[in-house]
Amino acid sequence: MNSIYKTLAFLFILFFQFSYSQHNIIPAPVKYEMNEGSFVIDKSVSIETQNIDTKDLNGIKLFQKYLLDLGIESDFVKRKAGSIISINMNNKYDSTLGDEGYKLEVNENRIVLNANKEAGVFNGLQTLKQLFPVNNNKTEKIEIQSCKVLDYPRFKWRGLMLDVSRHFFTVDEVKSFIDKMSEYKFNVFHWHLTDDQGWRIEIKSLPKLTEIGGWRVERYGRYGSERPYPKKGEKATYGGFYTQEQIKGIVQYASDRNITIVPEIDMPGHSMAALAAYPELSVNQKPTFVVPGSKFVDWQGGGKFEMLIENTLNPIDENVYDFIDKVFTEVAQLFPGEYIHMGGDEAYHGYWERDTNVQKFMKENSIKDGEELQSYFVKRVEKIINSKGKKMIGWDEILDGGLAEGAAVMSWRGMKGGIKAAKMEHEVVMTPTTYAYLDYTQGDKSVENRIYASLSLEKSYEFEPIPKDVNPKYILGGQGNLWTEGIATMPFAFYMTYPRAFALAETLWSTKENKKWNDFMRRTEYHFNRFDATKTNISKAVFDPIITVYLENDELMCKLENSVPNTEIYYAIDNSYPVQFGQKYIEPFKIPEGNLDLHTQTFRDGKAIGRELHIPRKDLVKRVKKK
Repeated sequence: MNSIYKTLAFLFILFFQFSYSQHNIIPAPVKYEMNEGSFVIDKSVSIETQNIDTKDLNGIKLFQKYLLDLGIESDFVKRKAGSIISINMNNKYDSTLGDEGYKLEVNENRIVLNANKEAGVFNGLQTLKQLFPVNNNKTEKIEIQSCKVLDYPRFKWRGLMLDVSRHFFTVDEVKSFIDKMSEYKFNVFHWHLTDDQGWRIEIKSLPKLTEIGGWRVERYGRYGSERPYPKKGEKATYGGFYTQEQIKGIVQYASDRNITIVPEIDMPGHSMAALAAYPELSVNQKPTFVVPGSKFVDWQGGGKFEMLIENTLNPIDENVYDFIDKVFTEVAQLFPGEYIHMGGDEAYHGYWERDTNVQKFMKENSIKDGEELQSYFVKRVEKIINSKGKKMIGWDEILDGGLAEGAAVMSWRGMKGGIKAAKMEHEVVMTPTTYAYLDYTQGDKSVENRIYASLSLEKSYEFEPIPKDVNPKYILGGQGNLWTEGIATMPFAFYMTYPRAFALAETLWSTKENKKWNDFMRRTEYHFNRFDATKTNISKAVFDPIITVYLENDELMCKLENSVPNTEIYYAIDNSYPVQFGQKYIEPFKIPEGNLDLHTQTFRDGKAIGRELHIPRKDLVKRVKKK
């Protein structure tokens, strides 16, 4: 009997140690080790620094503000008594940590953070903040479990893209997006500043870009044919732009949070806002307007399309290159980062191919088709960007017709373009639609805003930026993209971005060995609480049942799944309600003929954690997939 008690006691200790050795950090650190005891941050806490210049204190000051918001004041005065947070720059560069890594040790008397650079200090402080308990209110003290953390990123480029053309977001909203990025160790903010629906950056030498291109007529509802074109004489009242002073402030704000901004000026396509201001830059030189989300392109499948209104710059007009030079002169002065993004995607060549002057130019210069003409354009744009002391990056269409000599490629149409560019020894950022397009529907279409494609949290978490047979040194990293045709507010932008951005953050920061779905999901649930505590919108669609409908022996069958650990799914197909008194899902079931609906919902410990899905049988039939 004693041996049984000893065994049970031993197992209990093992379970206790295992449960407390887990952490809730996203992205998962390289190494985490739990120790006994805890550190208490209270009103006696002080911060000491070693080898840190005054100019490198931004991250620490932000951390102090974070403490102050929790009701805890801290200062830089050394005290003999009380709790100490010691933040140090290494005297000797630790090559294991690199520029962004850190070591963090929490014990009963002291927290010690070491890093090589300010970026590492900032990242270490983000981890320290995640060790704090979730708390809505100001507090007298905060208790943190003793531990050791060794951490550094897997990739150099860990980005998120925000489209501010389709819907305009204010300076404060953009800053809030940057704030949340920084908490999860993203370090590149790709700012999509221009497109057909609005030009958002002040160019002082070309004032019409914002006077005209920054505004469109107001329309509501989904983008597409239901949004009418502007009426004759209708005033353009929706939109806005960022002044150069505002941009300087946002650039500094991001820099203080270890984020570099990569501005995108999309060309030669996606330029209708620019052409509304300066129609002479197009082939036909006809006056146009800033499109208010109306249908102006006919998608034909297989990536082919036809523009109904011209939205492409004229690649043979020298005035166009003078225009581009003026734009990038001012853009380069505003953004100190290494890269400028020139777009290059979805450029329609039809207007070029039908113009006699363009065709004459192509013949004289031995340019065989529209792809080669676009390559000619891209190569000239690269020279302009290089002349400003910057590197050019563009969407993977810039590969078509021949890649510019020093261009980096952002691969979005799958990973094929990125593989091709890497094998040509060009730098690549992987951002394929299959894993990284955050505007895609993330839950069941019966309860989510519908879009033409879907992307679940589980699928995002499967992202691996380095393909087989590609030299990893050419893969800078990856990013998630948030296109905003259907996203009009910042709370909804957060809903669409998170938690899928958690998955991308972990892919881009953590080691492959530390990526484990069940553990990631456990930590994600903890961060749901952190978002809830700050009243920040976040999607919990991952809790919902995943419905697969198929035919088997001419009978309509339904399979229900959920990838979150420790959940149960209940359903009803007899129109009974509520669903928790229906049947527990065990195996695929038949949906009989009749005027009936499927009700299904996910539960844990008897409590609903997912949304109830309610789908009429006729809609289930439309979803049929052959097994």
